[in-house]
Amino acid sequence: MSPHAITSPVTTSFELLDVVNPDRTHWLELPAYRSSVRVARRTMGTRLAGWRLPEELCDDAVLLVSELATNAVRHTLSARILCGVGLVGDGRVRLEVHDHDYGGGSGDMTGSRPGGDAESGRGLFLVEQLADTWGVCRSRLTGGNAVWANLSV
Repeated sequence: MSPHAITSPVTTSFELLDVVNPDRTHWLELPAYRSSVRVARRTMGTRLAGWRLPEELCDDAVLLVSELATNAVRHTLSARILCGVGLVGDGRVRLEVHDHDYGGGSGDMTGSRPGGDAESGRGLFLVEQLADTWGVCRSRLTGGNAVWANLSV
């Protein structure tokens, strides 16, 4: 299996970020509007920079948060999204975007490659290329989907 392959949707919730450790995690809940993606990028970028992580890693993480938040806004019926970033035990950054789409409306979660003339559709392909690992599971926080990605520091 490729290290960038999506994991099974039955990933257990204990792998998700800790919600109560403000020194190692940061959460942001936003309305599911396109303008919220910009807020998520800016806020998560500020938090990552505050942890004094390498600039290239911060840039990649901000891009992935942007893509995951965009997908949650565009492809679910959720009214709100929850974005999380955290430092996880073995020198990794974990990114998560949770939606409230109880019907599981996220559809196909593969990193398909769009056609050369396509103006969109590259989000999960970018996630697949940049993340060490990524996947989707049910969110214990929202009851919807949690799409996550790990990057090495």
